[in-house]
Amino acid sequence: MASTSHPPVAFSGSLASKTSASDLLRSSRNGVCGVPLKALGRARLGSKKRDFTISAKVRKVKKHEYPWPEDPDLNVKGGVLSHLSPFKPLKERQKPVTLDFEKPLMDLQKKIIDVQKMANETGLDFSDQIISLENKYQQALKDLYTHLTPIQRVNIARHPNRPTFLDHIFNITEKFVELHGDRAGYDDPAIVTGIGTINGRSYMFMGHQKGRNTKENIQRNFGMPTPHGYRKALRMMYYADHHGFPIITFIDTPGAYADLKSEELGQGEAIAHNLRTMFGLKVPIISIVMGEGGSGGALAIGCANKLLMLENAVFYVASPEACAAILWKTAKASPKAAEKLKITAQELSRLQIADGSIPEPLGGAHADPYWTSQQIKIAIEESMDELTKMDTQELLRHRMLKFRKLGGFQEGVPIDPKRKVNMKKKEEPLLPPGIPDVELLDEVEKLKQEIQKAKESTGKIPDTGLNEMIEKLRREIDFEFSEAAKALGLEEKLVMAREEFAKTRNSNDQAMHPVLKEKLDQIKDEFNRNISAAPNHASLTNKLEMLQEMSKAQKLSEKNSKVNKLKEEINKRLKEVMNRPDLKEKMDALKAEIKSTGVSRVMDLDQGIKEKLVQLKDEMDTEFSGVFESLGLNVNPALLPDAKRRIDEFNNEITTVMEDLVNSTDLKNKIELLKMEVAKAGKTADAESKAKIQALEQQIKQSLAQAMSFPELKQKHEKLKEEVVETVESLEGSNGSLLADNGGANSGVGVNVDANRSFA
Repeated sequence: MASTSHPPVAFSGSLASKTSASDLLRSSRNGVCGVPLKALGRARLGSKKRDFTISAKVRKVKKHEYPWPEDPDLNVKGGVLSHLSPFKPLKERQKPVTLDFEKPLMDLQKKIIDVQKMANETGLDFSDQIISLENKYQQALKDLYTHLTPIQRVNIARHPNRPTFLDHIFNITEKFVELHGDRAGYDDPAIVTGIGTINGRSYMFMGHQKGRNTKENIQRNFGMPTPHGYRKALRMMYYADHHGFPIITFIDTPGAYADLKSEELGQGEAIAHNLRTMFGLKVPIISIVMGEGGSGGALAIGCANKLLMLENAVFYVASPEACAAILWKTAKASPKAAEKLKITAQELSRLQIADGSIPEPLGGAHADPYWTSQQIKIAIEESMDELTKMDTQELLRHRMLKFRKLGGFQEGVPIDPKRKVNMKKKEEPLLPPGIPDVELLDEVEKLKQEIQKAKESTGKIPDTGLNEMIEKLRREIDFEFSEAAKALGLEEKLVMAREEFAKTRNSNDQAMHPVLKEKLDQIKDEFNRNISAAPNHASLTNKLEMLQEMSKAQKLSEKNSKVNKLKEEINKRLKEVMNRPDLKEKMDALKAEIKSTGVSRVMDLDQGIKEKLVQLKDEMDTEFSGVFESLGLNVNPALLPDAKRRIDEFNNEITTVMEDLVNSTDLKNKIELLKMEVAKAGKTADAESKAKIQALEQQIKQSLAQAMSFPELKQKHEKLKEEVVETVESLEGSNGSLLADNGGANSGVGVNVDANRSFA
């Protein structure tokens, strides 16, 4: 420190007249106010007596070390300037890390090591076994790494031994000088910037730097930059744009550092500033995703003319774990999320987000870092040769169009928003407004015509329009019932009953309370008695008829659909039986045997061939029967036309007898009396009415039973039954076409007689 002490000095004469303003200003900075420097200098030199003294105390410090060492090793890769970088080779080799899906390969590798160890210990030659195991290992490695899933590529991109930004830089550049600081008081180690040369051409390099071990990862903040890092990159972008250096960025970060301090210092603003600036830079920009590129933290140095990705790199807006936690509420769904996100180099190249994929060796970039770096170097040179041919305006337009073409949109087509999981359900009116009967009838008629046309052309009834119409009719009928209840003054009673019913449902009681059930029955009876007086009774009746008609059509459609499906299934099963090799072989052999005999008619065949035909037919009948039974179908034997004709005649005779009996005066009167009693009793019949009805029913049944017990009818029935049984037995003995289970008296052949008709 220097200390000065002096009395006020006064100057006069020619010295005072020759002072200038600049001298006065300069002298004031040195602590001497109002004294010109020139005069002060002459006064010191010319004066014999000094009025003040100056003393200084020098602090002892170490000798300043020059940045370069005195004897740098000229053989160091990267030249003398590489001595300036603090990035040195690790003293200890990185420990090998095996990913979960690579564990099967480790078993093969362990076998190879064991065999080699055995060969060294015993002195025996196991070279053939070792070569065989190594070939198996290489083939397994190739199969594994050519069919990687997205989540497996994510794990490779995050591999602890994966080469970092500076690893690649010192492998591809002849010279590299790292540049530090954002000129705002901080140097973020998570982003490294510097100038380097490739084949004599200078580039500005910048990229995310991860650590190679725990200590370096803590120092580098695991590759997650703070706002200072993005501002350092921004400063170097301006520098490169000013001097005309092409920019090459390397992306390898899970995202920007999202702590409170970074947010306070303007993390979002720093990223946004970088995005805006990169679109206006007049030099070519190439971005290379060498590991994982996450969200805006990666995009802040990724707005380039060309985006290249290593084969096992990933580029995403949110990590698979974060996406799975948001959508599926668990990070265990990350494999599914990785597949849906389309984050691999192959998928992004197909979507034209990435402009190319850089190959990696089998096992990932960490298996051969130098070879991977050389592939990056080749890709950089090829892309830069293409970009340097463009002028400034073309380069800016190329960068703008690259991002403009991403995604797609369509105007003028209204799209209903899909209901999301957490979206509030849209509240719809409980009852839709009533549609006039004329409009509804027109819609029903149009639907009938469409159904008829579809039935004529395809033989099927369309389900879609039919189901929609049924739903619409049900809504309309509900609306009409509500309007009728309002008109009849039953709305309040219905509301109260509905509330009581809801309380009962919410409780643990299984059965409805008798009082509530009785109240509902009373309201229902009152509604049914007075519904004809409602002003919309005609409309309600019409809509009920339409609904009944549509419901019948729907049931018919469902029945036809089931029948068609059953037919298809039967045909499919029968075809499978016919195409069975054993049956096909037997059929072909029998055909050849029949053809060799030269006989054209079946009756002229030998008895042996006939027996073979019957045997084959029995076997096929058995197979077909098994197919039908597996589908729940019962197989009944076919009747001869004569037997069927006799059964029909007998049924007609029985029907005639029944009609004559019903038309007789006595029985007819009883039936009319029964109808009157039933109508008089209604739904709530008393004990006396029920007794009368039961007595009349019993009398009618007895009359019918007496009429059906005529000896002539009974004899005809027994005779017909014997004839049918004989016919069935003869068919079974002749060609075996009927199933044994259905033979005899219980052969499945019956007369179409009502269950109430008995033959005592």
